[in-house]
Amino acid sequence: MARRFRGARIVVASHNAGKVAEIAELLAPCEIEIGSAGALGLAEPEETGTTFRENAALKALACAGAAGEVALSDDSGLAVAALGGAPGIHSARWGGPGRDFALAMRRVEEALAPDADRRAAFVCALALAWPDRHVEIFEGRIDGHLVWPPRGERGFGYDPIFVPRGGSLTFGEMEPATKHAISHRAAAFRDLAAACLARGPRPAG
Repeated sequence: MARRFRGARIVVASHNAGKVAEIAELLAPCEIEIGSAGALGLAEPEETGTTFRENAALKALACAGAAGEVALSDDSGLAVAALGGAPGIHSARWGGPGRDFALAMRRVEEALAPDADRRAAFVCALALAWPDRHVEIFEGRIDGHLVWPPRGERGFGYDPIFVPRGGSLTFGEMEPATKHAISHRAAAFRDLAAACLARGPRPAG
């Protein structure tokens, strides 16, 4: 059985403001206070894992250990069928040292042949870690296809080139609430919330 979180605050193990904001919105109904590794000035660990799950776990554990608080980490990325699943766990690195996602999106487009299969998926692993190094991990996925040129100013990362299956708008064009209802991150979060987030009054202290 998964360990339940019964505290009042979770630190998001990220320096990405867009990701922190999106996770904060998902956690809002749970009435949990949110901190972030960036706001605390914590160093970002090297992502040495070979899967989304491994990288999510190592980031959450590093943050929980440094902050002395329960930490929630997200490792997510874009997997393109015609590129053998790339950029995958290296999605941010495709944007170079500055994590420029305009560059990353352009690199994906340039890597695709004109008649290439444009199917793609967003994958997300969420890890909830405690300072005693216990960790719970949940994964979500949404399939879709890529478009070019990018469309929309909302979201972050590869959102402006990804259209979810059955839809016509990119994640970059969608209202945040619409995206949050169907995204890979939302799918992982639903499982995490059901397994780990306590319901009802929290104990004092």
